[in-house]
Amino acid sequence: MALTTVISNHFRFMLLTKQVDMDNDVFKAILMSPGFVFDPVTHTTLAGVTASQLPTGNGYTQDTATLTKTTPVYKDNAQNRAVLEWDAVQWAASGGDIGPYSGLIIYDDSTADKTVVGGVALDADETTADGQLINFYNLSLLA
Repeated sequence: MALTTVISNHFRFMLLTKQVDMDNDVFKAILMSPGFVFDPVTHTTLAGVTASQLPTGNGYTQDTATLTKTTPVYKDNAQNRAVLEWDAVQWAASGGDIGPYSGLIIYDDSTADKTVVGGVALDADETTADGQLINFYNLSLLA
């Protein structure tokens, strides 16, 4: 599964204005339905992407996957980028398949507007069979 990551413009603004606290805020991930394409300009808050979130069922529950930060900012001098990193997030399919899903959204659950940090798109829609795990390892967004 190949991943493409894009950071939201609104998140950059929220960082610059100190409305996001990378050390103390709670960040969450949600799975997105097929056909969803992340737009870093228009997808600024959770409310703007909720309609495309995968529905609750078969081991996936909306808005409950809390991410654990590893290294909030890692300076990648070779690429001239900052990298936001979190530990793996996973869901266990139970009682049926999860999906199909097209990727995920990471958002800051601590900001008043639930700022979208960015999107992670899969190269093709995925379905996880009953009894299997969905794993997104070491989530990273390049800034």
